[in-house]
Amino acid sequence: MIDSHTHLHLCEPPDAELVEAALAAGVNRIVTVGTTPAGSRQALIAAETFPQVYAAVGCHPGDATGFDDATFAELETLAGHERCVAIGETGLDYYRNRSPAEDQRRAFAAQIELATQLDKPLVIHTRAAEQETLDTLHTRAHSLKVVLHCFSMPERIAECLRQPSWWISFAGNVTFPKAAPLRQAMLRVPAERLLVETDAPYLAPQGFRGKPNQPAYVAHTARALADQRRIGYDELERSIEAAAAALYGW
Repeated sequence: MIDSHTHLHLCEPPDAELVEAALAAGVNRIVTVGTTPAGSRQALIAAETFPQVYAAVGCHPGDATGFDDATFAELETLAGHERCVAIGETGLDYYRNRSPAEDQRRAFAAQIELATQLDKPLVIHTRAAEQETLDTLHTRAHSLKVVLHCFSMPERIAECLRQPSWWISFAGNVTFPKAAPLRQAMLRVPAERLLVETDAPYLAPQGFRGKPNQPAYVAHTARALADQRRIGYDELERSIEAAAAALYGW
């Protein structure tokens, strides 16, 4: 199984413990995602240290305050690393508004440019900004592979699936009892475009709620997805591994 989106640098246990626990749970690849240039450097260190770990380099919309040419240049340097498989997470978040909207837009556009320049997938975070996020992707990122991380807009699933180069990734919240709309959206995603993630240390799946999430727990979310799709876990595992390989090119 693959955890397509986690944040090792934000988790409390040491990376070695997290990777060991993930391997014991059958999780053989982990994509750890930078949310700032500093976090992206830490992600690359983890990817250099553990063969099971790959990095995504980016600036989260909540950390986009003051995003400028110097920030872009730093990300550009980090993104050229051989263990960097994607750009992001980036996008728009008007729910928490931790960064000014104009800074978020500038950082989003710059990271789309970087992904295009390097021909790497783009990892998207969006919250309370779905229409503008989708409009920006349609306008600026039409040539890119895109991952809609922690998918949260089930009412837009048909629109998202019309984009053949967009992958849909579900986190632990898809297992919550009140998340029936998310599960219905997940059932519509073709196997070749379906991913699963933890977003650790956030969004631990049902059964672990209230505890910090970790990459090992992606197996619990994946089992819930397999049950909902009425297929065996092994079949889901094979399809997710193939979908991730097609996306990240490893």
